[in-house]
Amino acid sequence: MEIRPLASPDLPAVAAVWNPIVRETAITFTSIEKTPEALLAWLEAPGPCLGLFEGGRLLGFASAHQFRPGPGYARTFEHSINLAPEARGRGLARPLMEALFEALRPTEVHSLIGAITASNAASIAFHARLGFAEVGRIPDAGWKFETFHELVLMQKIL
Repeated sequence: MEIRPLASPDLPAVAAVWNPIVRETAITFTSIEKTPEALLAWLEAPGPCLGLFEGGRLLGFASAHQFRPGPGYARTFEHSINLAPEARGRGLARPLMEALFEALRPTEVHSLIGAITASNAASIAFHARLGFAEVGRIPDAGWKFETFHELVLMQKIL
């Protein structure tokens, strides 16, 4: 297993992991698939984008970017973590998140936010095991697949 910063040649593999999640799940509330242009902007935004590779193949990624615009949020980032189906349940998310924490610690980022669909109990439990605390719930925050979804906000102080 190798965890390293993502680069532009990795973006088609990122899309191959991310777009099925967009299409098929309520893990993310968006229904707009990631285009090459959107992925490049995501990669170039301030904040780490790390990939988890096995035998040169991308199995997942984690990223963190400023939570909201403006200088008041410069030390609060929101993260995302996504794994390919064959990587789930193998204990690979923890080292990927720990690498993300290590990438953020030398920066001025103080607080990391996870915004998780309430029906994703496994992700909520995973974040709790990593030291995230639930700090809020927003009922009916997202609309996808003809239903409203509750959003759970979790926070870890780095």
